[in-house]
Amino acid sequence: MAKRVNTMTVLRRERLTPHMIRLWLGGAGFDDFLPVVGESGLPDTDMYVKIVFAPEGVTYPQPLDMEAIKATLPPEQQPVLRTYTVRHHRPDDREIAIDFVVHGEEGIAGPWADRVEPGETVTFLGPGSGYRPDPEAPWHLMVSDEAGLPALAAGLEALPDDAIAKVFIEVAGESDELPLTAPAGAEITWVHRGAPAGDADDAVAGDNAPVIDAVRAASWLPGEPQVFIHGEAQAVMKNLRRYVRKERGVGARRAGSISGYWRRGRTEEGFRQWKADLRTAEAATS
Repeated sequence: MAKRVNTMTVLRRERLTPHMIRLWLGGAGFDDFLPVVGESGLPDTDMYVKIVFAPEGVTYPQPLDMEAIKATLPPEQQPVLRTYTVRHHRPDDREIAIDFVVHGEEGIAGPWADRVEPGETVTFLGPGSGYRPDPEAPWHLMVSDEAGLPALAAGLEALPDDAIAKVFIEVAGESDELPLTAPAGAEITWVHRGAPAGDADDAVAGDNAPVIDAVRAASWLPGEPQVFIHGEAQAVMKNLRRYVRKERGVGARRAGSISGYWRRGRTEEGFRQWKADLRTAEAATS
């Protein structure tokens, strides 16, 4: 099934930290936004959209028809898609918020978010999703870096007042920490790597990401936690997922939201191929 296409207007921009910008989107297109509702009857907390960026000098007929573009235009005129979490969905105010990690002119979406002006339009596909905290879980393990922070923060806000959670968030430094809304039973640990994610060297990234040791050193509470771990793929998929699934024995149902959001040294297109190769390799050895 083709993904739903939505066009909204940039309402305002906020700089949350030195490396994160929030865009508020709304306008007439808000009526076309259909939040993903899970079994609980409430919207999922990790809703994501794929923002459509046209190559320089290319414009697409409206309304946007992704299938027609894919079938008729040459590769150099195909849109570039970048995936971002819907940090806030506020139907009463008819707006959504999307947070962007920004490192100067690195990448496509970050520099765009840093300069886009209110009144400009944004086209995206989605939303998709698949996670909302289970209020019946004995406790929650939540881990992310900057890229996964919007989804983690949304999930943290949705926890019941009596929930127990261990939360680990890796960022460059203290200036990149954000205020979070969480129940009293959430123990939040900020982990500083000492450099922005895009500039970090091998000593504090990938297999050596400091959040890995922080999670492994933490006490493990009784009962099987619901796990939410999203961030850089090497740290998440090759390290933390193995720790949670193999060493701690958390079953697939509770550990169903462990995902690499990005991969060092790869574009999103290259990262998608890396994930496909990983799934193929795992299937061959299972």
